This record gives sequence, structure tokens and C-alpha cells, in this order.
Amino acid sequence: MGSLIPIVDQGQALIAGYTDDRSLALDAGEVIVFGDHTRAVKWIDFMFAPGADGIKVLRANAGLIPKFLYYAISNMRVESRGYNRHWTLLRELPVPTPPLEVQREIVRVLDTFAALEAELEADLEAELEARRRQYAHYRESLLAPAGEDRARWVRIGDVGQFIRGRRFTKSDVVTDGIASIHYGEIYTSYGVSARRALTAVNPELRSTLRFAMPGDVVIAAVGETVEDVCKAVAWLGDEDVAIHDDCFAYRHSMNQKFVAYYMQTAAFHDEKAQYVARAKVKRMSGENLAKLHIPVPSVDEQERVVAILDAFDVLVSDLSVGLPAELAARRKQYEHYRDRLLTFPEAS
Repeated sequence: MGSLIPIVDQGQALIAGYTDDRSLALDAGEVIVFGDHTRAVKWIDFMFAPGADGIKVLRANAGLIPKFLYYAISNMRVESRGYNRHWTLLRELPVPTPPLEVQREIVRVLDTFAALEAELEADLEAELEARRRQYAHYRESLLAPAGEDRARWVRIGDVGQFIRGRRFTKSDVVTDGIASIHYGEIYTSYGVSARRALTAVNPELRSTLRFAMPGDVVIAAVGETVEDVCKAVAWLGDEDVAIHDDCFAYRHSMNQKFVAYYMQTAAFHDEKAQYVARAKVKRMSGENLAKLHIPVPSVDEQERVVAILDAFDVLVSDLSVGLPAELAARRKQYEHYRDRLLTFPEAS
């Protein structure tokens, strides 16, 4: 493999080094790959040749089993210092070097545990995906009622009005100020509804802002893809909230969560796609939003549909309930045992 540049040394003894020789073809199970400027560390169990900038290959020296070194490095807590190279941080961390038989047993246990965890996670992910599909099926059937006896279909603009927000920037964001919703947060931080705003803007801007009122639906008017545009969040807070100029507040008399859920359906996406402006940033105007259609069943039916979809949403999305919590617990359990197995008292 050629000469190794020191990465981890214990006193005078080099126990691991790296190479960035891109001409090498390395045997399966021989090396660990990591990024110069990231904390990503991968075990390579196939023939591998380093061929990209920013990739380093790590190889254990005599007295250290490569897979044990991989587990040890994966377990380390490397504090970032800005744009430092990963290997310059790793070289300062002590690596445990127990006897080879201990290393082999730890690798065996962790390999077994990792395989069991992967199998269980695959099963849980499959069940979670099945629940997502089931949720989507019920959402589509509940929110696309057929027949005038169940709902009348109207233009959204005929049962409400769209109020466009006013611009504010990152420099306007403060710790304590006017509650606000930025269009980007609708994609990254909000679900179908919200009772509390995640950010606030400078109170001095109040006279220049526009607000969504409790009961309004806040709609993102721009997005990276056509499907993204018009993601909606029902505002259930007890105060007005400032909205960004790439948002609309939809003010209406319907159940606000019914409206927000409907804007997730395939029927809404299909109709919406005809009106989205397809520039580099996809955009929907208030005028075109008003042309789209929505079913308007009775108030009782709207509330019934929302109650059913809320229950599904909790099962699928809430990280403290059901399968997502099970997945998180399994990952924590694996990390706990890995930590315990790779913690050794330092020899005097």
C-alpha cells in the first residue's frame, strides 16, 4: 500500500496511517474510508480504489484489527474546529489497543448487533412505509369525495381570499419580537398545523408587515419543485403571525386543517401543476391559486375527516409515538452497547 502518513500514533508507535494514492486497488475488508473535511467514516467491504479529492484511505498497522479500528473511530466524539481536516483531528485522539483476542470478540459482538439492528430497522422501515401508503390512501379517499350529496366542489377563491405577506430578511430575525413564518420554514420545520411560530422579527417592522390570523392557512408560494409549491400549514396560534412575501394567508370559513390536508392530495397537486410558473424557482400567484378547486363538505364532515387524518399523522410522523420511536430507540441501544464495549481503562 506504500508509505503511510501518520494519523493515529500512541507515543512513538504508529498504529494507523492514511494514504491518498489514487492508483491503488485495495482488498475488501482491508480499509476504512473517511472524508478530509467531514466526519463521515465508512467501512469498505468490497474492492476499492480511492479516486476522488477529499477522500482518504485509512489502514491499521500491526497489532490492530482494521474492523476494530473502524468501530473505535466511529465511536469517537470529534469536536469541530471549523474547516479542519478530519485526519488532523483524529490524530490527537487516543485509540484503545486491547489484546487481539479482545478486539476480535468486540468486532464479533458489534457485527452481530449491527446485523440484527439492520434487519430490524429494515422491517420497521417497511412497516412505516406501509403506514405512509395507508395514510396517503385514506387522505385521498377522504378528501376527494364524489357526488353532490357528500360535498360541493368550488373554486378556492370563491370561499376565501388570499393575502400576500410582506418581505423581511434574516437580518430582521430577533430572539424576542413579532411571531413570524418564513416560507422556507413551511418546508423544513412545520407540519400540517402549528400553534407556535418558530421565529420572530423586529417589532419595529410591524407597520410594514402583513399577518395571518388564527384560523388562516399559510401557504408557501415558491419552491424548488412544482410539487413543493403550495405546501400549507394551518395557523392555530392565539395571535396574529407575520408572513413572508413568498407566502399567502388564506382566510376562509372552512376547517383550516381540512384545507391544509387537502393541499397535500394528488388531486390538488395535479390541478396546481397547470398553473405553477416554471422558472428556476417555481412560483404560484394568488390569482392562479384562487382558480383551483376544493371540496366543501359539511362542517361536521370536515371535522370528522380531520380527526381521522390527525390520528394517522401521529402514527406516521410523531417521533415520540409508534414506529419512528422504535427506530430511534434501537439506534440508541446499539450506540450504548458500542460505547460500553469500546470504553477501556487506560493502562498505567
